[in-house]
Amino acid sequence: MQINLESFYIEPIKNQDAWSLCDFMVANEDRLKRYFPKTLELNLTPDLSKRFAEQKTKQFQNKEEFLFTLKEKETHQLAGVIYIKDLDWGKKQGEFAYSISYTFKGKSLITKTVNALSKYAFENLGLETLQIIVHKENIPSVKVAENNNFIWKKTLKKEFTPPNEQPLDMELYELYKK
Repeated sequence: MQINLESFYIEPIKNQDAWSLCDFMVANEDRLKRYFPKTLELNLTPDLSKRFAEQKTKQFQNKEEFLFTLKEKETHQLAGVIYIKDLDWGKKQGEFAYSISYTFKGKSLITKTVNALSKYAFENLGLETLQIIVHKENIPSVKVAENNNFIWKKTLKKEFTPPNEQPLDMELYELYKK
């Protein structure tokens, strides 16, 4: 499965992505350490990334969690990672989490990716509700939700605790299958 976006493409994580995943994580450590501390920790060396990619590939196949990569077509450089996670098959609900490389930020790539993967989740996975949970000060991520017609639902009190910080209130946005 591959989804084309102009000069980029989205595809499920593969075992072969381990090296590029490690490179992406290390190069973007400052961008990832606050909101993706566990993913970062699991990808700081090539060996760790190999195990991570293998685990995420199995989880994808077992429909436990879906991790996608966003890559540049010409170079196949990893530009971003996008999860559909915290799946509740009873409620037909999943949550997006995503990060873009600092070299590709500001190009609306995550907005386009979330749009394409929302369609995929509704049409192929059978999900009916998609969520984005974001801190209000993360303006680019708020814009991703708003630009994809996610509706603000409520503030989740003390929802997320970044490393070495106090718990943060997070904003819940949802998108529903039409």
